Amino acid sequence: MRYAMIMAGGTGTRLWPMSRLGRPKQLLPFIERKDASGTPHMCSLLEIAAARLDGLVPVENRYICTGEQYREAIRTALPEFADDRILGEPVGRDTVNAVGFAAAVLQKRDKDASFIVLTADHLIDPEDVFRERADLGFRLVEQDPSRLVTFSIKPTYAATGYGYVERGSEMNGIDRGKGLAYRVERFVEKPDLSRAQAYFESGDFAWNSGMFVFHAGTFMDCLNRFKPASYDGLVKIQEAWGTPAQAEVLASVYPTLPRISVDYAVMEPASAASKPGAAGANPGARGQPLQVCTVLTDVNWLDVGSWPSYAETLAADKAGNRVGGEIRTLSCEARNNLIVGDEGCADHTIALLGVENLVVVHTRDATLIMPRDKAEQLKKLHEMVDPTLK
Repeated sequence: MRYAMIMAGGTGTRLWPMSRLGRPKQLLPFIERKDASGTPHMCSLLEIAAARLDGLVPVENRYICTGEQYREAIRTALPEFADDRILGEPVGRDTVNAVGFAAAVLQKRDKDASFIVLTADHLIDPEDVFRERADLGFRLVEQDPSRLVTFSIKPTYAATGYGYVERGSEMNGIDRGKGLAYRVERFVEKPDLSRAQAYFESGDFAWNSGMFVFHAGTFMDCLNRFKPASYDGLVKIQEAWGTPAQAEVLASVYPTLPRISVDYAVMEPASAASKPGAAGANPGARGQPLQVCTVLTDVNWLDVGSWPSYAETLAADKAGNRVGGEIRTLSCEARNNLIVGDEGCADHTIALLGVENLVVVHTRDATLIMPRDKAEQLKKLHEMVDPTLK
């Protein structure tokens, strides 16, 4: 059966001061959407990610993996997610353990579970194309549970902020998947500009989206082979899941899991082990050799992880200025600036004179002003912020 898990555990420090520990970026209602009648309203990234699953995975089979401290806020914002479908991490242990947590729980619920992994950071358009590619990812795994499927985004420029996937040979025998499903030749972490340009021009590389489809049992097998410390801990959690010891075991075991990403811990070693003639190639589910595959996903894809990326969700005026949220603005000889106001700031005015390429974010208790090209350094500033403002 098909399931979904949305990773929503980030604290969003690069979107401070709107993103806070008590209201992280995935719950900020700062993305404008229109309802069926065409009326605009503000949505959170998590709401958008959940709605993206409509027609693909039943509501009762959708899970969110997040920090335990966000449980009540998520239950309030998305009441369709019952408590047992919110996987609350006692502490963040990076993506391999978030995915493994879901795999362990789903495997116990359904021995034949396959699940798609999404994140609450992404905006994807058009969504019907994404659903078609996601359905292809599910069909690949349902046809052969030993497949590990990643979704790669057709690049539009030589980005240095994303990882890349190099496509190998096209996969055959895939219904309605011709020209879209490939074996993975290799994964490459964020390259420098010259390599990114070469990858972009080659046509053989695509951006690594951080979205996947796995058979739950196969993913647990991969953890056992490639990251046994995570596997051992997650099996203990799995055994206790649904018993009176669930909370105690989760709280004691989860913080001990080694912190590492799913790409480094599973996808890269699995890709190497799946090569023909690889020494000690790891068998996947049902004794079949692992196959690491990618589905080329030709959509507009935006990872909203910083203020400059958020700016791309907004229309620009003639001077290139963009305004988001609730705020009044006044500008004179100002160009290419981003001005954002938090909820409750609609009566506040931000006036800009003769400045360019600034980010200005105003909330009721903090205001951020920085050059756009310093956005990646916001984490350093965040470390200096008073704890009451984090």
